[in-house]
Amino acid sequence: MTPAEMERKVTRLDNDVQSIYELLATISLTQKRHGNRLDEFDKRFDAVDGRLDGIDGRLDGIDGRLDGIDGRLDGIDGRLDGIDGRLDGIDGRLDGIDGRLDGIDGSLQEILALLRER
Repeated sequence: MTPAEMERKVTRLDNDVQSIYELLATISLTQKRHGNRLDEFDKRFDAVDGRLDGIDGRLDGIDGRLDGIDGRLDGIDGRLDGIDGRLDGIDGRLDGIDGRLDGIDGSLQEILALLRER
């Protein structure tokens, strides 16, 4: 290899090395920008996570209140069952009174019929 060819080869290698360093510098800057953006995303995700924790806490409170309401409604349902049973008893008694009144009405009709015959 001639000295001129050697010089050209060394120059080409030097240019290649310089290009590699420039490329590495560009990659480094890009990585820093990406790192900064990822840090920004991390902060925003932390904020969203905090808000979701607040919402979750509020939903737990609502869930507890709904459980209380459900318990109260179960109590009311039990009381209504008791009232329903009592109304059934009253209905039975009224049926008995109605039957007795029918009997009394029949007896009165017989008495009136006997009195008219006289």
